[in-house]
Amino acid sequence: MIRFMSLSSGSNGNCYYLGNDTEGILIDAGIPVRSITKALKKEGISTDGTHIRGVIITHDHADHIRTVGILGCVNQFQIYGTKRVLDSVEKSRFVEEPLYGVRNEIEPFKDFDLGPFHITPFPVPHDAVENVGYHITAPGFTFTMITDAGHVTPEIRKYASMADHLVIEANHDVEMLRDGIYPPFLKERVAGPLGHLSNQTTAELLADIYHTGMKNIWLCHLSRDNNHPELCWKTVENRLFNEGIRVGKDVSLTALKRTSCSPMYLLEP
Repeated sequence: MIRFMSLSSGSNGNCYYLGNDTEGILIDAGIPVRSITKALKKEGISTDGTHIRGVIITHDHADHIRTVGILGCVNQFQIYGTKRVLDSVEKSRFVEEPLYGVRNEIEPFKDFDLGPFHITPFPVPHDAVENVGYHITAPGFTFTMITDAGHVTPEIRKYASMADHLVIEANHDVEMLRDGIYPPFLKERVAGPLGHLSNQTTAELLADIYHTGMKNIWLCHLSRDNNHPELCWKTVENRLFNEGIRVGKDVSLTALKRTSCSPMYLLEP
């Protein structure tokens, strides 16, 4: 049985757990270590190095890397990222601790194994030095993580369509962003090809790539100022319904919370 939990999902910080009964991994670490430790301890998961096999990083923005240095230096977790991302982490003003002895370089499309998982990184367009999504498999299990994506690429479409369990960004509502409080340059950045996926774009993608083996869709990285969980969920639910896909019967759909933990989901093959 594979378990998944979002510890936090938004511009204030991102961190996700994926594992089985004996070992697991973190995806990103942009929230305080004490928050990670507390959340996992409540689920009976130790952060003393006996359970967590490593942290895989999507990209180098602060809300995804803020505590990878502490997890590597103090907890001795192995840290995995592309060379460009790890180089940027080591220069970041948000990460003071060195990654000596825990730095592990990965490359897009080059598979690697970590804990119970076989992992394929793939490129995701964003205004970071580099950004990757992750397609993660185990026997009878397929999972894809896509966050901070400016637009849908063939790689995003491919790996999203391969997942039985999918975490994908639905950052903003187009109209809320257009009419909202952000200055024009920031609106252009968010909506641009290296920004973030809108509810509407994600809904279109999901309607196109859904398959009968898809069990769970989690919508991640919702904007505080330009989105609402209910609006995000309903936009996707309506689009799926128009294709004859019934949320709650054909697939589970959840908008992840921005600053608090989700339940621990048990993901059956």
